[in-house]
Amino acid sequence: MNNPLVTLSKVNKTFAERPVLQNISMQLMQGEITTLIGPNGAGKSTLVRLILGLIKPDSGSVTPAPQLNIGYMPQKISIDPSLPISTCRFLQLANTSHKACHEALEMVGISHLTKSPIQTLSGGELQRALLARAILRKPNFLVLDEPVQGVDITGQNALYKMISELSKSLNCGVLMVSHDLHLVMSSTDKVICLNQHICCQGRPEQVTQDPAYIDIFGQTTAIYSHHHNHQHSIHGEVLDDQGVHQHGEGCNHD
Repeated sequence: MNNPLVTLSKVNKTFAERPVLQNISMQLMQGEITTLIGPNGAGKSTLVRLILGLIKPDSGSVTPAPQLNIGYMPQKISIDPSLPISTCRFLQLANTSHKACHEALEMVGISHLTKSPIQTLSGGELQRALLARAILRKPNFLVLDEPVQGVDITGQNALYKMISELSKSLNCGVLMVSHDLHLVMSSTDKVICLNQHICCQGRPEQVTQDPAYIDIFGQTTAIYSHHHNHQHSIHGEVLDDQGVHQHGEGCNHD
């Protein structure tokens, strides 16, 4: 049975007399991936800061589980290009051992970059390094702010798949903040649509049909999945087990 990691009850937050969050009630569960979406100015960053305990609500409550252990991945970082620091050393700034850093880099698939200068990493490699830093202490709750920032489509799919695998292997809850609605929908258990208040929440396929979601984002296409029971040639043709082109055959799409 999954346990609540963070519980928010009737949370309100105002800045400069402007309401930013209103009457927010939600639970973030262990073993569940929750994606937070919403337009610019919806209060997503403020909500994340409340969950991380960096700020306090004006009213209502944010209650962490007694044994809550958070791993946080920021949206982006800025590193001085002249700073001589390897990827492993960058992780060790979190006051962990070389062994722990190597294990984390291995879990995200970039252990071969241990000695590479952090500034030379590609966009996808840097995001994996940030993810490795977030899992260093084997957290039971991951907070990932735009985890596929600056990554191409292929790399985004790979990162989302990796996040799902990490959630299972670490048995942790995950909160992802994302603007990448179409891709992230197939990689999450629950979606919360925020616009100062919670407009709607639930399974991805439910949220995308909710009138409140459609009012903000418009009518989107159905969640896409592509199931292969065959192979393709380099030209996209469907091949049988012997590599022979099968005329009239195509892919199965949902």
